[in-house]
Amino acid sequence: MRKVYLDNGSTSFPKAPGVGEAMSDFITEVGCNVGRGGYETAYDLGEKVYETRSQLCRMFHFNSEKNTVFTPSVTYSLNFIIAGLLKEGDHVILSSMDHNAVARPCEAAKQRNVEVSAAPCDREGRLDMAAFQELFRENTALVVMSHGSNVCGTLQDAEEIGKICEARSVPFVLDAAQTAGVVPVDFQKFCLSGLCVTGHKGLLGPQGIGAMLINDDLAERLTPVISGGTGSASHLLAMPEFMPDKFEAGTLNLPGIIGLNRALQFIEETGIEKIYAHEQEMTELFIEKVKGLPGTRLIGLPGAAGRVGTVSLDFETVDNAEMAYLLDAEYGIMTRCGLHCAPLAHQALGTYPHGTVRFAFGYWTKEEDIIYAVESIREILNRKEG
Repeated sequence: MRKVYLDNGSTSFPKAPGVGEAMSDFITEVGCNVGRGGYETAYDLGEKVYETRSQLCRMFHFNSEKNTVFTPSVTYSLNFIIAGLLKEGDHVILSSMDHNAVARPCEAAKQRNVEVSAAPCDREGRLDMAAFQELFRENTALVVMSHGSNVCGTLQDAEEIGKICEARSVPFVLDAAQTAGVVPVDFQKFCLSGLCVTGHKGLLGPQGIGAMLINDDLAERLTPVISGGTGSASHLLAMPEFMPDKFEAGTLNLPGIIGLNRALQFIEETGIEKIYAHEQEMTELFIEKVKGLPGTRLIGLPGAAGRVGTVSLDFETVDNAEMAYLLDAEYGIMTRCGLHCAPLAHQALGTYPHGTVRFAFGYWTKEEDIIYAVESIREILNRKEG
């Protein structure tokens, strides 16, 4: 059976060329640790790790390799910041379109007597800027939001949000899980205090590796959530105060960093603009063709503009779970059905609690894949109506 992968919102596939080979070569030919060995191979590996920090700095217009911290994922990055910054009596603002990677750490903060507000978004997933600004208080200590929706693809105006936060001297942290490597993300332009990314989505790298980029002020104010060995300042029982060691306890995911290094190289060579243009083209084609299908409701924005390559459909004549199952079982089309770890977003979009079927396109999605997917949906709908 033909296989068509349309679940890039969960993880990109295939990965960038050479990622698997680079990781395999490291495991079989290098294999040592970094910061724990006094020999040339370990020093060379340290340079490779530093090079990867530099790649991330270039991509996101950030100016500090030492403040580029490797983590297991964007979820860990967000937890490190939310849990490490907020204390009793603080107030944090998120949005009603956020993924549970933002929402759950904020919910957990309530147990520490942190006040939490969710800024409302409209039925197309866009933040209500006026309502957002009314939520600020004297004790607002953090604004943290997802840049792009993993449910419907809607992009938030991160630049405008950043200016609002900067004017109030409130740190702004961006969850770029769905946008890093796909749309331009500019640390300086967005007035960010922190940026959280993952390697396995738009960055086209492996699972298990992410990063947080934090400015000096946020780095100083954060309390490490995890403590342990760093290969440095071993005489201290407390975590080192210097970066990035302050937040890199334990052995780094070196195979993941090596894979990410290769993926970032591919994105630099290809160009984010080219990647985004292709995803926009595939998204526009899909939207154009599904709009005429009976009993099919497009969720979010009416076109490709203002979104990443993610489209959610709500089927009125076929159960969404059944549609996703039939697409996979009979046509080999891989999607994701349900609430997508984002119940707040589905509530804002009017698709809670039943959810949607999500089609998420990537750089490797072809026009023929789009045509095949739409025709497969049409066949299923026709069969159900008959």
